[in-house]
Amino acid sequence: MKVGNKVNPSVQNLNTNTTDKLNLKSKKEPMSHAEKMGHLKSSSHVDVSERAQMMNKAKQIASQDSIDEAKVARLQKLIDEGRYNVDASAIADRLVDDHLSTME
Repeated sequence: MKVGNKVNPSVQNLNTNTTDKLNLKSKKEPMSHAEKMGHLKSSSHVDVSERAQMMNKAKQIASQDSIDEAKVARLQKLIDEGRYNVDASAIADRLVDDHLSTME
């Protein structure tokens, strides 16, 4: 089998088109790194899944300082005194409800 040197014209055009897009200035003045990065940013596109967006939102919410110090102190006092009661049935019901709502 003989291998030739013919290059597919669409591939050859692809290379020159890419070079032309990145080198918008004349050959005497090459693009700076910042200009190249600006061009790449304007032509870039990223799709982020809904799940990834939800994970990012959860991470932002978790990183916020939203601790109710008064509530923590009150609950700590009840626990220390042995007066904090846990309603296991209510917790189990809530866990099941939450799980079922995520499956929908």
